[in-house]
Amino acid sequence: QVQLVESGGGLVQPGGSLRLSCAAFGFTFSTYAMSWVRQAPGRGLEWVSDINRNGGSTYFADSVKGRFSISRDNAKNTLYLQMNSLKPEDTAVYYCALGDRRRWRDFGSWGQGTQVTVSS
Repeated sequence: QVQLVESGGGLVQPGGSLRLSCAAFGFTFSTYAMSWVRQAPGRGLEWVSDINRNGGSTYFADSVKGRFSISRDNAKNTLYLQMNSLKPEDTAVYYCALGDRRRWRDFGSWGQGTQVTVSS
């Protein structure tokens, strides 16, 4: 059974940084592309970034390009999202999800999320 556990969220001032982690259980992590998605207050789920199985290819939504980076450690079954130069509009619950930007909704597997609040 797929289980994804996000951590690392918190309150940060505009311009600050956070690193999110996602621990994966119950499936062969290294054989799946993975995504980060987010849900801002009152809005639907939005894809943020994805990474292929071996970490060699990454993609980002235009809204975070140049500020966020994604990585993975297949030996530790863990996905990461480094978020720099955070803006108030980045405030959301962040989820890691199975699949890339084209398939994550089809897989329908994401964790409980971690709250990121960007505010002064």
